[in-house]
Amino acid sequence: MRIAGIDEVGRGPLAGPVVAAVAVIDRSMAKRKLLRLIDDSKKLTLEEREEAYAAMIASGAVRYAVGEASVEEIDRINILRATFLAMRRALQGLIEQPDLVLIDGDRVPPDLGCRAETIVGGDARSYSIAAASIIAKVTRDRYMRALAASFPGYGWETNVGYRSPDHLVALNLMGPTAHHRRSFAPVMRALEPFLPFEDLPPEGLSEGSLEES
Repeated sequence: MRIAGIDEVGRGPLAGPVVAAVAVIDRSMAKRKLLRLIDDSKKLTLEEREEAYAAMIASGAVRYAVGEASVEEIDRINILRATFLAMRRALQGLIEQPDLVLIDGDRVPPDLGCRAETIVGGDARSYSIAAASIIAKVTRDRYMRALAASFPGYGWETNVGYRSPDHLVALNLMGPTAHHRRSFAPVMRALEPFLPFEDLPPEGLSEGSLEES
């Protein structure tokens, strides 16, 4: 039976896409040294994730695919539906479809297209889910660090779009970029001072503000 693991990264950040990965581990090819490197991506350091990612790719024992949902899709359909969309796209990217998909968490995306089971805390209990979590995390973090060069000041080279103090300060000083999720409250609040005057909601103006300006 071909078993795949799916996990996502990026539900919480204020900027950037949500990324999902699916991984199938050929246990006949996976050496013990490789399996020792695979763990829940949240438990690994950046260097350990990069090492595990490189080892998985080099080994040939892990088949994988990555899918994402954009900031525009997150804002349009909400983060949960966008996460499910990224998972479906990742699964569709596999050349050979699995017989069973193990999903970290307690919800199966609708219209996944194959048999699926959920495992709460699955990235700590399943090698295939843990491998998917590493691939998704490395892929998204590399993307956000690359974006940081074009959008300096937000700290994406270290916070990779998450809600860190330096990110919040920059967001309020410089305003949101095209890569910020406008449906997320901190971004919505930061966006208001940068809207054209006529686009501000009436409740955003206090009585007498026209005369005082």
